[in-house]
Amino acid sequence: MNLIAAVDNRWAIGRKNELLVRIPNDQKYFREETTGKVIVLGHRTLETFPQGMPLPNRMNIILSTDPHLRVRNALVVHSLEELLQELQQYASDDIYIAGGESVYRQMLPYCNVAHITKINRVYEADRYFPDLDRMPEWKITRDSEEQTYFDLEYVFLQYERQGRR
Repeated sequence: MNLIAAVDNRWAIGRKNELLVRIPNDQKYFREETTGKVIVLGHRTLETFPQGMPLPNRMNIILSTDPHLRVRNALVVHSLEELLQELQQYASDDIYIAGGESVYRQMLPYCNVAHITKINRVYEADRYFPDLDRMPEWKITRDSEEQTYFDLEYVFLQYERQGRR
């Protein structure tokens, strides 16, 4: 399985249920990586999507503890066990964990690839992605040239878990 996120220099991903910044090239990268695939996200992350709706041309699976939550054009699951059971029907390489913080932390042990947009800045934040640079089993296997968006510098990185596949 894959993780996909945009992080700052401290691995921050959001503040007050909003992305830290919207970078069109990062959004394009997310779209290209996940279209036709399965994305797994929490209910609060769904609220950050356009009109708070599931993304088109993907299987959207929402992990939520709210037993009454119903989301049109998405499957809602209510536990990690239920999610893992549901994901068994898909190819592991076609599954992308798309946030937020608790979903990333719960799913990290099941993932082998992380697609990270690393933004060279520190934002005020209250949500974080696990710091893969501090985890010896995760190594950068691909990186892009430095990109810029106005005064922001960022790179696209691919991390892979070493020792298993």
